[in-house]
Amino acid sequence: MRILDSIDESLIAQLRGQGEFFWLDLTSPSSEDVQRLGTLLGWHPLSIEDTQRMGQRPKLDVYGEGALLVLQGAVELHPEDENDHPLEEVHCHLSGEFIVTVHSERFQDLRQVRTLLQNSTAPKSERYYVYKIIDVIVDSYFPILSDLDEEINSLEDAIVAGGGRKELQQTFGLKRLLLKLRRAVVPMRDLFARQAEIITDLAGLEADSHDYFRDIYDHLIRITDEIDGYHEMVSGCTDLYLSTVANRQGETSKQLAIIASIFLPLSFLTGFFGMNFDWSIAHVLSGPWSFFLLGIGSMVISGAIMWWWFRRKGWTGNDE
Repeated sequence: MRILDSIDESLIAQLRGQGEFFWLDLTSPSSEDVQRLGTLLGWHPLSIEDTQRMGQRPKLDVYGEGALLVLQGAVELHPEDENDHPLEEVHCHLSGEFIVTVHSERFQDLRQVRTLLQNSTAPKSERYYVYKIIDVIVDSYFPILSDLDEEINSLEDAIVAGGGRKELQQTFGLKRLLLKLRRAVVPMRDLFARQAEIITDLAGLEADSHDYFRDIYDHLIRITDEIDGYHEMVSGCTDLYLSTVANRQGETSKQLAIIASIFLPLSFLTGFFGMNFDWSIAHVLSGPWSFFLLGIGSMVISGAIMWWWFRRKGWTGNDE
């Protein structure tokens, strides 16, 4: 099998004439290049149009002896909650003679596996190449999921420590990211659950090749389960944030209630002596000692008694 990274018409014609299976990996080709390649390889006009425009959902369209498999690869970014464009569309044109992959410059996973396969000296079958290419696209989600696991755990710790608006925005960013990933992975999972047989038939693979695509389907199920699990964890972060905010509001309300309760007897004492000021001056507060003892002293004692009572009830400490 030959691996190509550019459109060499003479070489492609030679390989097809010899019946040698080849893989052509194109990065950000122009519409003219796609049209020229489609004409050379005999692609269906609708297949050419889809690859020129991109923006397709994961799907498998069969055109005679060839097919167009559209997949969504993942591109990781640190931090993942700021990853506004986590998906990269990859078009795989399949037939019994070749496989052509078309993607943008952002998706580097196929370039890495291309280098790996070129440096490998062990003989590989056609079914292995078809499986490996699709498997690399599917497995591109695992690095993002690994990053999400760490970010969600860090987010939970930050919220428990008293997170604010920044943590709330991070939570919403992770929710949007997980929704985008799920919208891409679920159609691919359903596609391989129903139409994997078509791919093996197109490539002329043997019966045992179905095990390869069953492995891809298992990976997609695992990815979907992890995405759903992380979505529940992020939703839990939202509930945890709201609970933390409610606890802080409760602590503030409790502190204000304590202050108001302490000033309640003080207001009563000042109001009582204020309303009976003339009588107090004439009969009780006749000396400076009586002012400090009865006036200031009674307010200090009432405040101290109230504070002692709150401390005994455990209302003045933290809920730890």
